[in-house]
Amino acid sequence: MSKHESDRPASRQRAFPVLRGRLAWLTGVFSVTLLVVSTVFWCLLLLPIALLKLVLPFAAVRRRVDPVLNGIATAWVSGNAGWFARIQAEPWDVQGHTGLRYADWYLVNCNHQSWVDIFVLQRALNRRIPLLKFFLKQQLIYVPVIGLAWWALDFPFMKRHGKAALRRNPALGRQDQEAARRACEKFSLVPTSVMVFAEGTRFTQAKRAAQASPYRHLLKPRAGGLAVALNAMGARFRSMVDVTIAYPEGAPSFWDMACGRMGPVLVRIRQLPVPPAFCVADYTRDKAFRATFHHWLGEQWQAKDDEIEALTARRAD
Repeated sequence: MSKHESDRPASRQRAFPVLRGRLAWLTGVFSVTLLVVSTVFWCLLLLPIALLKLVLPFAAVRRRVDPVLNGIATAWVSGNAGWFARIQAEPWDVQGHTGLRYADWYLVNCNHQSWVDIFVLQRALNRRIPLLKFFLKQQLIYVPVIGLAWWALDFPFMKRHGKAALRRNPALGRQDQEAARRACEKFSLVPTSVMVFAEGTRFTQAKRAAQASPYRHLLKPRAGGLAVALNAMGARFRSMVDVTIAYPEGAPSFWDMACGRMGPVLVRIRQLPVPPAFCVADYTRDKAFRATFHHWLGEQWQAKDDEIEALTARRAD
């Protein structure tokens, strides 16, 4: 695909013939079944390689095994993206994904409105940058089949502590940061995309009001995860990939997507340079750096909020 074509809004393609209206739920059932079967199939292929990685936990082995594991996961993502693209009635408008390289390292940051965001990101960035690696709650490692896959693929598992617990024991926060640092250090062996939802949770108007967010379409960003990732392997990152997702008709649920009724999806991608100072500064101990980092992230968040406002207003017109 040429640079001109990939930067152009996605043209309308013929949707896969699916049941809509009152029978859309049948499309949803088929989509979910297909997703489950595909997940089990690719995880069974991944299992023996994951066991090899467990038995031989050496860097030389990981350099050879991890690309194979990532390739299996990428094939799973491609299958999911291909199916979900075909059942949507609306074409997607994805812009800004030129200039990315599959064989490099990236830090990816995106706004978060729905679990559908993950599928949108995977489709928009699949095979353009390495497989996205998300920070996950520790409890998710016990999810049947997929939990083992996440472990094998080095998805970082984090123990999320509430504000009250952190106030009682500040050391808990440092433990989380150290766990994130160790996970990021593993990513230095093979090209990786570290994915962060800086808001920390999905956006709703109720959450926005509760935290008195100054943004119209976003919650306040949490800087800690980004800062730790940059400090752990910032020198490796080719750039920070800033992704903005807008749903002009409202954020869809997973079931909406499975039924082929998620409405228009607008995605804007831009690469931002990683300031060299951010790769060596200590976010947890350096108050001056924390202020600088918050200001830097706040500027990005304001620009993202303005972009979502412009995208949704333009679509409404």
